[in-house]
Amino acid sequence: MEVKRLRQVYIVAEDVEAAARFYTETLGLAEQFRDGANWVQLSAGDISLAIASASEGQGAAAGQPVPVFEVDDLEAALAAVSAGGGSAGEVRDMGDHGRTALATDPSGAALSFFQR
Repeated sequence: MEVKRLRQVYIVAEDVEAAARFYTETLGLAEQFRDGANWVQLSAGDISLAIASASEGQGAAAGQPVPVFEVDDLEAALAAVSAGGGSAGEVRDMGDHGRTALATDPSGAALSFFQR
């Protein structure tokens, strides 16, 4: 399994609109993409920051930053996590947007994998 890059970090927010306003108005991040009140992706240099609703957060706790690693083989990444003492969640197919899965490292920290 090989990580291609750190694609983004997302934060689950109870109020996506309020969180997005904070990052755009207070920190000056530009909006890149929006899926209603479910997902707001912001430009933060080479890596984006996204604000996710609970339904898009795949079970991550509110306020917990989740790094998203892009991989060529999602199943291999999840197998590596399990073999390394972490736990792998279910794969979510987003059609043309790719596939993703939430996992945890051995300490319980959330991380996500994305395959286009």
